[in-house]
Amino acid sequence: MASSRRPKPKPSGPVPIRSAFPPILGGDPRLLILGSMPSEASLAAGRYYGHPRNAFWPIMEALLGLPAGSDYARRTEALSAQGIALWDVIAACARPGSLDADILSDSIRCNDFGMLFDEQPGIRCIAFNGGTAEREFRRRVLPLLRPEHSSIERLRLPSTSPAHAGMGFEAKLAAWRQILDRLTRWDGGPGPGS
Repeated sequence: MASSRRPKPKPSGPVPIRSAFPPILGGDPRLLILGSMPSEASLAAGRYYGHPRNAFWPIMEALLGLPAGSDYARRTEALSAQGIALWDVIAACARPGSLDADILSDSIRCNDFGMLFDEQPGIRCIAFNGGTAEREFRRRVLPLLRPEHSSIERLRLPSTSPAHAGMGFEAKLAAWRQILDRLTRWDGGPGPGS
């Protein structure tokens, strides 16, 4: 049976190279949340999960009591205080638009995770925000890591992107509760709102 999926048309003209943000690490992160690559809305806003319909910050508010409605600096400081770091697997890529499916595979350059794990030895778990982040890490990063880094626990969580509309907020929130288990196991529990 032939596939009903059509091949993606090649973009006409040059495709812009997009560069991701530096990591948000805080003092001593234990959990690293990795996205794939910021959307156009996030890049324009200069913030992680900057699209107004992205569920990331509302999920963090529900799980950890973080101030989702407050300014970005306060939200990231509160996240760091919980021992959570943010970064993306992809450092730069060519992508026409915001969708992960539109990333041109041969243009992907990944962040230096070997250096990150050397500098942040307290990271005990990597939580992937969606399948693209997990897949690109497994394909492009994992084979290059030393054994002590490649053995860090990994969780694949549903994407908080509004493009992942097949799963509602409550279902995403339930899946993301796994990070509470990790934080509780390491330090006796997360802060307010848990």
